[in-house]
Amino acid sequence: MERAPLPTPSLEGSPITFPSHFPPTPPLQDFDEYQKSGLTLPTNGFERSAPLYPLPPSSRPNKVLPEDLKTPDHHVERDPRLIRLTGVHPFNVEAPLTDLFDEGFLTTKDLHYVRNHGAVPFVDDSSVLDWEFTIEGMVAHPTTLTLRELIQTYDQVTYPVTLVCAGNRRKEQNVVRKTKGFSWGAAGLSTALWTGVALPDLLARAAPLRGARYVCLEGADPLPNGHYGTSIRLGWATDPARGIMIAHRMNGEPLHPDHGKPVRVVIPGQIGGRSVKWLKRIIVTANPSDNWYHIYDNRVLPTMISPEASADLPDTWKDERYAIYDLNTNSAVCYPAHDERVTVGAETGDKSYKLKGYAYAGGGKRVTRLEVTLDQGRTWMLASISYPEDLYRLAPEGEMLYGGRLDMAWRDTCFCWCFWELDVPLSRLGDASDVMIRAMDDSMMVQPRDMYWSVLGMMNNPWYRVVIHKEGNTLRFEHPTQPALIPGGWMERVKKEGGSLTNGFWGEKRAGEDAEPAGEDPAAKEISMVDEKVTRQITVEELRQHSGDDEPWFVVNGHVYDGTKFLEGHPGGAASIINAAGQDVSEEFLAIHSENAKAMMPTYHIGTLPPSTDLSEELPSSEEQESSSSTPFLHPKTWRRALLASKTDVSPDTKIFHFSMPSPTQPVGLPVGQHLLIRLRDPATREAIIRAYTPLSEGHETGTLRVLVKIYRDAPDGSVKGGKMTQALDSLPVGHAVEFKGPVGKFEYLGGGGRCSIGGKTRTVRRFVMVCGGSGVTPIYAVLRAVARGKGEGEEEKTECLVLDGNREEGDILLREELEALGQESRGRCRVVHTLSRPGEGWNGLRGRMDKGFFEREVGGPPADRDAMVLICGPEGMENATREAFLEMGWDEEDLLFF
Repeated sequence: MERAPLPTPSLEGSPITFPSHFPPTPPLQDFDEYQKSGLTLPTNGFERSAPLYPLPPSSRPNKVLPEDLKTPDHHVERDPRLIRLTGVHPFNVEAPLTDLFDEGFLTTKDLHYVRNHGAVPFVDDSSVLDWEFTIEGMVAHPTTLTLRELIQTYDQVTYPVTLVCAGNRRKEQNVVRKTKGFSWGAAGLSTALWTGVALPDLLARAAPLRGARYVCLEGADPLPNGHYGTSIRLGWATDPARGIMIAHRMNGEPLHPDHGKPVRVVIPGQIGGRSVKWLKRIIVTANPSDNWYHIYDNRVLPTMISPEASADLPDTWKDERYAIYDLNTNSAVCYPAHDERVTVGAETGDKSYKLKGYAYAGGGKRVTRLEVTLDQGRTWMLASISYPEDLYRLAPEGEMLYGGRLDMAWRDTCFCWCFWELDVPLSRLGDASDVMIRAMDDSMMVQPRDMYWSVLGMMNNPWYRVVIHKEGNTLRFEHPTQPALIPGGWMERVKKEGGSLTNGFWGEKRAGEDAEPAGEDPAAKEISMVDEKVTRQITVEELRQHSGDDEPWFVVNGHVYDGTKFLEGHPGGAASIINAAGQDVSEEFLAIHSENAKAMMPTYHIGTLPPSTDLSEELPSSEEQESSSSTPFLHPKTWRRALLASKTDVSPDTKIFHFSMPSPTQPVGLPVGQHLLIRLRDPATREAIIRAYTPLSEGHETGTLRVLVKIYRDAPDGSVKGGKMTQALDSLPVGHAVEFKGPVGKFEYLGGGGRCSIGGKTRTVRRFVMVCGGSGVTPIYAVLRAVARGKGEGEEEKTECLVLDGNREEGDILLREELEALGQESRGRCRVVHTLSRPGEGWNGLRGRMDKGFFEREVGGPPADRDAMVLICGPEGMENATREAFLEMGWDEEDLLFF
């Protein structure tokens, strides 16, 4: 994807000037020198027995994890403790809450949360210091800077900053009603010491022009809708008190790849989505960013807008009033931990339990109080708060830390989280049903009692509630939720028991309350895919025993299903279930299947896997997949990557996408008549987008995979939504990785005398009637090509084909020349007929829709010996009309096959 053109600056205005100073820094020649340059700790002329302020804990040695070997992030070392929130890739993770809290004020790179929209850019150590980014747009002095120049030309500063994802605690919203975002727990935040250059210093040298109001920021990560980008106000960017920096060190070390190596933006007090990683462009503009991710991510839309309605409200998404910048005030309980147990009774006497947790505010504000209630808000207790950030303000003038001046003494803004604690007698905890907390900041804004639900599930900050269960002489504590798909939490339990989480009493039944309160949004109900009576725990070993053709079991959302009974009836053929055997196919199932299919699932539900079971290690790594250039590219159980090499326009709304496979001698490996699955991710929600396509490439072709795609775009006025997959592919930049799996499908053309396999059963077809429209021509073309060219083994090819291709206008006909060439190549065995419903004046072919009358004229009734078959692929309306017409003409349902 080409980058957007730069805004043309108006040179009529005079530059705005800012004070700055640029002390010299020793020159850096290579990465090793750079890596060592920030490791000296301050002593200020004397040795300290202990630091005045916290220093980061030691990092752990990590390695590339097996699950990442199969992704574009195969170069990134990571900590296995991190909880993956969006499957294996892209990497969106948080630490276990207690592990994060136990690390203390500063978080290591190992447990720091990560929000990645796509693949992590690879930057070799040898080129780190030569990494370039620009300052451009409405500035008097546009410039390009390398990291080396950033370090050697500008004053370096260091200070602690807490970064928080706007989705922190989103899982709670998703339990109430599914948002468009994935399920963060309460650990979507982390704190580190960042070293870099204050953004006001850079902007002072660039000199923004009058009329400039925003600073747009863009990263290097290629995504389906361009590079990630956003914007902040120029007044904030030039305010030294706000502490915005261009950082190149984290806790004294060069940035880790997941955290922006080699250069990123760090914006204290604002949501993490504004702190762009892998920085490439700083653009000063008059208006907010028009980047796709600035508009369709990090917003709090009005609560009455549903996920369905939001798809048709482009002006609402673009309304800057709904954009999120400063964080809101929030807090959480870390101890007691979820499922922690404490013994109570006479022997505990007057012992107490120390409740502990964190709190933070946004926009430089300070959390000024943290209150705890044991009686659901009737009375409150004041917790004590510690502010480790303040210790850095005590450092001597000119203190240097990790190569940067410890720039904290003069600041009265608050950049970091704080910790609270409260000793509570065990006897009081034993008498309570729950613990709830709320924080207040120095503007007297307090956390709300109830949730504000919104379509993206962001900025969730109601009182944090921990339920207390009394089990004999033990208290068991239950947090609201657990992150990702990890089961547990009182919110899920209440919902399963039929309680309403929006009744104002945390789902507790109140006197006179109906089981389902009137007025509850029916859209909030989710289709249950489990049989509540099934309680069986299934081990990984049991699942492995059912990973073959016989009694295939598969996993969706942690639940195990037996697909044996549906092998014959599955529309995609038995192979679709067999290929899923022994695997977690949650993403594919949820992305492809209809609500009706989901409603059928309880019938096949047989048990549940243990929590946190990881099945990814059962699959071959990408290195194993690609070890042989003669091995077919497609694999029925494993997603494999190919890179987008180019796009060729076929018509105004149709393109051929060319993908380079790992090896130029590697065959595609797709049987005739079958198709493959393509997987991308929604750039806003990171949910999988999976669709089936039949490529133009033949199964034996090597090196390149060609796929014809008709692009269904959104209507300009937003009245009609286009295709998710086709628009994502259309906006995909060249060089981006795309994932493929296959083959799938119940039909395969075996060749030689019309032999076919349909759902595993072989039959011979002497005549094919092929009905198609639009891009539905691609599977038809694949079979026609094999029949016309006599592909396959066995007797001489004598099978006949009649292709009926219906479109609206002549320009809508796809593969027209290729189809007609095959007709000639078949020496009369194959005939192609086009008909148009809206023909132009110069059209000499058939006119009108493909209805019963059309089929009666062109096809006629079924042959007496049932050696003919109808293959159908096109828009849903055309397929339904074709089916109805052929059944009325006396054709048997078994002779109609829909691709």
